Amino acid sequence: MTSIEARISSQAKKRTPTAPAKSAKTKAGAKSRPVPAENRTASGGEHHAERITKHDRVLELLSQRNGTTIPEIMEATGWQQHSVRGFLAGTVKKKLGFTLTSSRIEGDLLRYKIDTKRGR
Repeated sequence: MTSIEARISSQAKKRTPTAPAKSAKTKAGAKSRPVPAENRTASGGEHHAERITKHDRVLELLSQRNGTTIPEIMEATGWQQHSVRGFLAGTVKKKLGFTLTSSRIEGDLLRYKIDTKRGR
């Protein structure tokens, strides 16, 4: 094989078409993902169930009359202790601006609670 033939064959290898990237799909050619059975209505239309996030779960626990403890939040979300404390300080207090109170009842764990304002 001559050097010219070798160059041509190596260029031919470089020019072989590759599969298109996933992001290169067009709207008309893109297939939609099937909707799970629990999210479909009886008429067959697409209906998405309300999504409850970990954020929502924690706020629900903090809104309870007795509040909640860090281990209860850890169990509900699967987060580690430092992540729960960071969420309480960074998201609940700073970003959302809620007043977060903690209380200890007879040597029990600290119970955290969002104070709700009475009236206006």
